[in-house]
Amino acid sequence: MPQKSAIDNQEYAGVRRCDWAGSDPVYCRYHDEEWGVPVHDDRKLFEMLILEGFQAGLSWITILKRRERFRAAFDNWDWEAVAAYDRRNVRRLLGDGGIIRNRLKIESAVNNARRFMEVRAEFGAFDRYIWKFTGGKTLVHRTPWKNWKAIPPRTTLSDAISADLKKRGFSFVGSTIVYAHMQATGMVDDHHAGCFKCVR
Repeated sequence: MPQKSAIDNQEYAGVRRCDWAGSDPVYCRYHDEEWGVPVHDDRKLFEMLILEGFQAGLSWITILKRRERFRAAFDNWDWEAVAAYDRRNVRRLLGDGGIIRNRLKIESAVNNARRFMEVRAEFGAFDRYIWKFTGGKTLVHRTPWKNWKAIPPRTTLSDAISADLKKRGFSFVGSTIVYAHMQATGMVDDHHAGCFKCVR
């Protein structure tokens, strides 16, 4: 988890959250408004899939604080535009100090946009494909986790989704990345015991 910073927005003071959110307003806002909330919009699903890939080996707050720049750099998450990126676009992205300038991750984003389009062509929407793994429902643990250290980094379900994505040609979709994507898009609800968002 990232280093916690001093809160500078009283809107987020005095509310009990999952401990990973700390006191950084960016993290608190993400926790309160997005993490664990079901996502069925393909553009948002594509955004989170690509961002989770860029997050590999880094802290999530590093990605969140660059999110707007990522959105601008990747054509507002238009998968058709990203799928058409060529070497010139890759060079442009490698020169963009506002994002994570990793060639493998950038090339993976282009590849995954193409694979994303293939899934949409087969299922009609990426949403229909990815949510079929949970039967269209958010998975909620009967007993909430006590803290973020208790949350598993992967599950047998994320293993299965990861394997299917890899079979379809996606990259940077290891089981841990997939599980983070499931949390980010509300396929699973991992809010901790005592958190105001905990529904158990």
